[in-house]
Amino acid sequence: MTENRPGPSQFALLRQRRFAPFFWTQFLGAFNDNVFKTALLTILTYDALSWTAMDPGLLNNLIPGLFILPFVLFSATAGQLADKLEKSRLAQWVKLLEIVIMAIAAYGWLAHQLWLLVAAVAGMGLHSTLFGPVKYAYLPHHLRRDELTGGNGVVEMGTFAGILLGEVLGAVLVVQKPAGLALVAGVTLAIAVLGWLASRGIPVTPAAVPKLRISWNPLKETVRNLRFSSSNREVFLAMLLNSWFWFYGAIVLAQFPLYARQYLHGDHTVFVLLLTVFSLGIGAGSLLCERLSGRRIETGLVPLGAIGLSLFGVDLFLASLGFTGTGSLDAAGMAFAPGGIRVLLDCLMIGVFGGFYIVPLFALIQTRCDPDHVSRTIAGMNILNALFMVAAALLAMLLLGLGLTIPQIFLVTAALNAVVTISVFILMPEFPERFAAWILRRPGPDPDPTATHPGHPHPTRRNPEVTER
Repeated sequence: MTENRPGPSQFALLRQRRFAPFFWTQFLGAFNDNVFKTALLTILTYDALSWTAMDPGLLNNLIPGLFILPFVLFSATAGQLADKLEKSRLAQWVKLLEIVIMAIAAYGWLAHQLWLLVAAVAGMGLHSTLFGPVKYAYLPHHLRRDELTGGNGVVEMGTFAGILLGEVLGAVLVVQKPAGLALVAGVTLAIAVLGWLASRGIPVTPAAVPKLRISWNPLKETVRNLRFSSSNREVFLAMLLNSWFWFYGAIVLAQFPLYARQYLHGDHTVFVLLLTVFSLGIGAGSLLCERLSGRRIETGLVPLGAIGLSLFGVDLFLASLGFTGTGSLDAAGMAFAPGGIRVLLDCLMIGVFGGFYIVPLFALIQTRCDPDHVSRTIAGMNILNALFMVAAALLAMLLLGLGLTIPQIFLVTAALNAVVTISVFILMPEFPERFAAWILRRPGPDPDPTATHPGHPHPTRRNPEVTER
């Protein structure tokens, strides 16, 4: 492992103005997305007849799809806007949009209008699409190179914490009788307002390309974006690996509800427990990256993460076969059932190694892409992420249709992960080479952070107006 460099903990960033308002803005956005979506999915699962005559199973697949659709359609446009406009102002506009969407949704909750709530799902997908390029392009401008891995780790931890807390709160609020719908309406609107207030503290972040001409044709710009990103081979491979993680995670997480009920004989609290353990793992792995990398951008952690994703994916399959819990279990019973701890440990470690895998990839993309094209590169990655997640859903349905069990799907996913990552590592030998050097405690080259690309400001150079407050 790499020796740690002296310096303050990554958590010190949470006390500084250049990071804290941005962190809470993105955390509250992820939190609100999931409070709203989970509340809607929960009410349609347990009280569908009072809302619609449509099949609840169809709605439960339609709603996540509507949330993802704007990422495919509008990410390229969002990337252009984030490169052309000053980022703190753009973040405030996006948060104002969130308030409008949640106000419409609040009326939908109170008036019992499902079509307004479904429209709000697509609206929140658009909100997240617009904020995504701002989110990751902001960090290289305000963090030093030796802070970038830790900063990305804190952001990933915050994102998954927001997702987890939002899912728990949404499921709890909406079932409260008789005020559940009013509670969800009020809480989601309040969170949106808090997000806007947090965004007002984000420091000014000058536009990367203020004279950029916006192309409003999303299909044409998507093709152009991906073509431009693919011209930088190492960045594009890192984007594909990042999207592969979302493919892997989408398949595994999508199986958790049925897995908890059919294979672990658990109630809803067992599903929540699996999700909690996985999310805690992602957060822990993301935060550990700074320590393991020695405050460098250490691509050697990516193979470590890939190995763990496959090993613990295989062991989750084996643990499922060995699980012998009987009867109906709750979360406490799951922990004490024979084989239960092994299942939970596998879910935790898949999350931990997922953190090792994804954080260095973000840092690599942020520092090696064209500095004038950071937001558009992130937008291209978001397009790929959405497409990979759709492909994951289709593959899962195919495997289930072929008669595979959920534990067998875990096994197939782990095997595919090994094949994909080995293939990419052959194409980009830096990853296995840095992994070997990391194991031998040999720090890799860390370019001079004052170096610049010809004709461009260095992507990790901070705005001189930003203070350490």
